[in-house]
Amino acid sequence: MSGFVEKPEPVEVPGLVHLHTGKVRDLYRDGAGRLVMVASDRQSAYDWVLPTEIPDKGRVLTQLSLWWFDRLTDLVPHHVLSTELPAGAPADWEGRTLICRSLDMVPVECVARGYLTGSGLTEYRQTRTVCGLALPEGLTDGSELPSPIFTPATKAEVGEHDENVSYEEVARQVGAETAAQLRQTTLAVYGRARDIARDRGIILADTKFEFGFDNGELVLADEVLTPDSSRFWPADEWQPGRAQPSFDKQFVRDWLTSDASGWDRHGELPPPPLPSEVVERTRAKYVEAYERLTGLNWV
Repeated sequence: MSGFVEKPEPVEVPGLVHLHTGKVRDLYRDGAGRLVMVASDRQSAYDWVLPTEIPDKGRVLTQLSLWWFDRLTDLVPHHVLSTELPAGAPADWEGRTLICRSLDMVPVECVARGYLTGSGLTEYRQTRTVCGLALPEGLTDGSELPSPIFTPATKAEVGEHDENVSYEEVARQVGAETAAQLRQTTLAVYGRARDIARDRGIILADTKFEFGFDNGELVLADEVLTPDSSRFWPADEWQPGRAQPSFDKQFVRDWLTSDASGWDRHGELPPPPLPSEVVERTRAKYVEAYERLTGLNWV
């Protein structure tokens, strides 16, 4: 079982047509054909969208994405046209809403990994490969890879897992030229972001991007380099051979799998509401990631 514990009803705004409710974002189209993307405070874990929100999360993700877009435009254009609130939209949308170009989206999650962990570690332990790419012997959880790798995945619906696929499979799906462009751009953006984060005492272990085309031009879309789409680790606490502390929903995952939650993640019942302490500590991690990366104070 997975999906929404309580799927929210879309907000009705004059002039906007609701298109999709995702794990975190709600998508609309305006009268000019532009996409309106609104980042909620919803939190997901273990393929469930939880019944408890994390205050300010949507604004943190949106503002951090905007900060990164500004630092990547020489590598790849992005989809944001405006941050102006649509007429008639609720005040709560302020700071969490992006007006974007409508793109022909590529049906691939473009993942870059500089360190071994997560699903990549699971595959490596079985085959010494990640997405079919051979890696050296002796790597462990948190090991830095000899060089960053492109490890694409299929895009899953809410409540389902993304599935890692080989580069050859991506080329079969989207064509060899587009696959090569995706790999080159993904690794270039990862390299830029890794260096920026490193200067701020943060390791960018891995991250995923979404791309689309606009009149033949490859465009970076959705969120970018946030704690929801990336693994950020404090560099001074990095220690290969164990799970690393991270700037994301670690507190949520830890509590859900603890005896305190009473929840069986492999059972059929949905997860319970989060206690206030877990909510507060998780919010603090998102804010800390924003402040350490940008050098700005969150207000």
